[in-house]
Amino acid sequence: MKLIIGLGNPGDKYESTRHNVGFLIVEHLLKDLEPVKNSNWSEEKKLKSQIYSLEYDGKGKEAERVILAKPETFMNNSGMAISLLANYYKVSPDDIWIVHDELDLPLGSMKIRLGGSAAGHHGLESIIESLGTDKFWRFRMGIGETKGRDEAYKHPFNATEFVLKPFSGSDKSKARAMFKRGSKSLQTALEKGIESAQNQFNTK
Repeated sequence: MKLIIGLGNPGDKYESTRHNVGFLIVEHLLKDLEPVKNSNWSEEKKLKSQIYSLEYDGKGKEAERVILAKPETFMNNSGMAISLLANYYKVSPDDIWIVHDELDLPLGSMKIRLGGSAAGHHGLESIIESLGTDKFWRFRMGIGETKGRDEAYKHPFNATEFVLKPFSGSDKSKARAMFKRGSKSLQTALEKGIESAQNQFNTK
């Protein structure tokens, strides 16, 4: 079993913000895997999450149960939901895949890795504290800017303000491409293994 969790903040106010990239990519993955009429999320209050359960039948591979989840706890308390999900489904940390925004990576880039520090990401900090380990997989999706960031958001750069802004202008097309790429990386990891996904999708 795999537990694939997108991080973000619930509510219309945050729906299209950079901090919600995790939500947006697992939603894209579900649309890629299931007919639209069947792709309705289930709100599980006891797990503090919206979830979708499916049997993933990869090419030439035995079907595996996959749980997609979007925590309803808000980003800074993500660990509460992840801990509930991991305990309920009896999933070990190395079978937990967290999809999240990464300010330190340029918009559109991505890195898949196991473990490591939270690097200031409060959602990851909460998960590490709740699980008691950092040994879960992260699909780190770049939302940072390489040009014009200070001009757009004034000096000094306010990270909190930036991540809660929606994608705009030319960033929208880059973001859409990243959502598609993120979904494909997850499908590749399910079909061929996570190392194959790293080799194919990690930004050089």
